[in-house]
Amino acid sequence: MNPQSPPDIVVIGGSNMDLHARAHEQVVMGSSMSGSAGLSPGGVGRNVAENLARLGDSVALVSVVGDDPIGDEVIAYTEDVGVDCTYVRRRADVRTGTYNAVLDSSGELVVAVADMAATDEFSPLVVEAARDLIKNARGVLVEGNIPVRTADVAIDLAREFDVPVGFDPVSVPKARRARDLIRADRELYLVTPNQAELAALTDLPAGTDAEIEKAIHSLHDRGVGVVWVRLGARGSVISYDNVYQELPAVQTDVLDVTGAGDAMLAAFTHELLRDVDLVAAARFGHAAAALTCGTHDTVRMDLNESLVRELA
Repeated sequence: MNPQSPPDIVVIGGSNMDLHARAHEQVVMGSSMSGSAGLSPGGVGRNVAENLARLGDSVALVSVVGDDPIGDEVIAYTEDVGVDCTYVRRRADVRTGTYNAVLDSSGELVVAVADMAATDEFSPLVVEAARDLIKNARGVLVEGNIPVRTADVAIDLAREFDVPVGFDPVSVPKARRARDLIRADRELYLVTPNQAELAALTDLPAGTDAEIEKAIHSLHDRGVGVVWVRLGARGSVISYDNVYQELPAVQTDVLDVTGAGDAMLAAFTHELLRDVDLVAAARFGHAAAALTCGTHDTVRMDLNESLVRELA
C-alpha cells in the first residue's frame, strides 16, 4: 500500500506477538501435557488491520511496539500483508507485547497471559501524529486495549473530521474502564461488545434476551448508532434504527478460536465500506469468524473476499 494514499480505514490499537499452545489431551491444571504451539503476529488492532488488508481494503495501523527484534518482526510481517504501518511508533523504553494462550484439545481458550507493556504506553501523542491520516479516512476503528485517555483523543479527533468511529471494548475489564467513552454528547457509529462486555459497558445485567435488549437500547440512548453484540456459539444480535435482529453463528469445526472476533469485525467493516445492508454485513462477519476458527492462525493466511462470500 502506498502510504501517501489516504486509507479507507484507520485502525488504532495494539500490536504484539502471539504464542498459541494447544493441548492434544485433556488439560490438567498444574501439569504438563503433549501438544503443539505456534508463533504469529497478533494484537486486536493489528489483527483487524491484517484481516481488512487480506479482504482487499486500504488500511493503516496506528500502534506502538518496542524497538526490539519482536517489534521488527511484527512490523515487517504486517507491512508485507498490505497494511500501512507508517504510524506504528517504535519505543526503545518498552518491549513489544506478547500474548501467550493455552488452548484445550477442542481449540477453546483455557488461559492466557498478556504482556502489553508497549500498548500500555500508547500515548495520545501517537494518535495526534496521525491527525491527517484520520482526517482523510472513511472510518476509524478503536479497540479497548489502548489507554482510555488515548482512545478518548482518537474518538474526538475522528469526530472533529466527521469520520465514523467504531469501538471494540475487547474484554470485560477494558469495557468497564471504557464506560465514559460512550456518552450522548459524542456519537459513536458502532460498538461491538460480547454479552459480558455489554453488561460491563452499561452497568446493566445482560443474561437474558430481555436484559440484552434493554442494555443495547441504553447504548443507543448514549449516542451509539449501531450495536452489534456477539453471543458466542449462539451468534449475535445487531441493533440500529428500527432493526433489532439475532443472527445465528456459522457452524464450523473449531481448531482455534483466537482471532475470530477480530476477523468478524474486519469483515463487517469491509462490507460497510461497500454500503451493504448491516444485517448482510453481519452475516459476512460471521462467515469470516467461522473460517478463522477453522485454522490455527490468528489471522487466516488464505483469507480473501471470495472465500468469505462463498461461505456467507
